[in-house]
Amino acid sequence: MLLHDINTISDHILYLFTVNSVLCSAQLLGLPIRLFSKSWFHAYVDYTKQNFGLLLTTATQWWAPTPVHVVGDQSVSGLIKRAKDGTLETNFGERLVVLANHQIDADWLYMWWIAYTGKSHGGVYIILKESLKNVPFLGWGMQYFKFIFLSRKWDKDEARMRSALTNINNEPDWPAWVLIFPEGTNITENTKKRSHEYAEKFNLSEPEHLLLPRARGLYFTLKNFDVPYLYDCTVAYEGVPRNGYGQDYFSLPIIYCQGRPPRAVHMHWRRFHRSTIPLDDESEFERWLLKRWHEKDELLESYYVNGHFDGDEHVDTEVRLKRMSEILKMYAVPAAAVLCANIAWKLWNILS
Repeated sequence: MLLHDINTISDHILYLFTVNSVLCSAQLLGLPIRLFSKSWFHAYVDYTKQNFGLLLTTATQWWAPTPVHVVGDQSVSGLIKRAKDGTLETNFGERLVVLANHQIDADWLYMWWIAYTGKSHGGVYIILKESLKNVPFLGWGMQYFKFIFLSRKWDKDEARMRSALTNINNEPDWPAWVLIFPEGTNITENTKKRSHEYAEKFNLSEPEHLLLPRARGLYFTLKNFDVPYLYDCTVAYEGVPRNGYGQDYFSLPIIYCQGRPPRAVHMHWRRFHRSTIPLDDESEFERWLLKRWHEKDELLESYYVNGHFDGDEHVDTEVRLKRMSEILKMYAVPAAAVLCANIAWKLWNILS
């Protein structure tokens, strides 16, 4: 049994390494496009993002299959539905800000899949910590994708965010899903302790199942990114007990290498129109966000009591591709490059 597990893990790592190498080579092959057209290069980067979204989806579908229960309140009525083939379809729009609670490192993978269900997986921009920037392959790819890396030093981060959001605003015809986790990190025993100390220091009401949110990054994003809606997702993972920490149960190696994903992923979606969010005063926005965070805490409390979220919209589905033929897109650019190189080599031999 142990040998089988080792072989399985090796196969998974080999596949991920191979496909990541293919995607990285596709990124490198596309760099010369920048010299000719900014618009063409943007389209190419979005194409590589789509392919990475396909990689995440197939990896989850094959090695970490799990039911997903997607629920929404009235604010997303008609925007969440189950297609005839059983897959999820969302119609959130092409340009929006998404915020979510942060339980495990895989949160962003499931969010990217949500973008895939809305055909916007080529427009994902994630705001994340700077330490991930230089992770081999993955970090380099994220830089290519123009993700926004924060050092948690506002004198540096403000300029970075302003530049990134200005670039996105200057290209209004392209899809753009800006994903942010206001807690700043996933919830663990240590981060929960620090959150508790901060709440006591500033006399803030503390949510039971969440970390206190950091408002500044989200506030700056909404002030500088012209979108009509803010979408809010509350995520819970079946198999994490009350007062437990998801990362202890479902780390990325546990999910994708050991093949032990959550028994189910539960998502509750709602949205807020820009006009209902206090963006004229940062202190008022902080109070607004904290109130929303306590509402999310109540949603999680209801989940722990009942085993599910309640909502007006409800779709039971799973993470999977709509068509397996989409996998071929991940190999199209390198395959075309090899084909062209082969033709050029043969022509050279003939002419010489």
